[in-house]
Amino acid sequence: SADIDEKEIRKEKPEELVVALAHAKADAILDKMQNNGMMKEIVDSQETTLLITADQVVIHDGVIREKPTTPEEARKFIQGYSQSHAATIGSVLVTNVKAGTRREGWGKSEVIIIFF
Repeated sequence: SADIDEKEIRKEKPEELVVALAHAKADAILDKMQNNGMMKEIVDSQETTLLITADQVVIHDGVIREKPTTPEEARKFIQGYSQSHAATIGSVLVTNVKAGTRREGWGKSEVIIIFF
């Protein structure tokens, strides 16, 4: 796992945030691989090794929602989503470990919650 502090990475636009977080996760994992000797194996191998990292945030009323810290906050978030739509912004980053190249993308989905 990447073991990064996601709250230290801030971007104004959610699209930029999820891509930056995916890059930070990849960097952290690559550092771990370097420190435990895995990179030499990969460089010496004939195989292509891909590292895939991703992130996702929820946007509600134009504000990025952090992960709820309590069950009450989670319920409040979900109830708020029934008042107005939420959206998720997700990113995927694919890193060719041997070549050091990266390709990234992001997408947006609207979430509609209706309570019966």
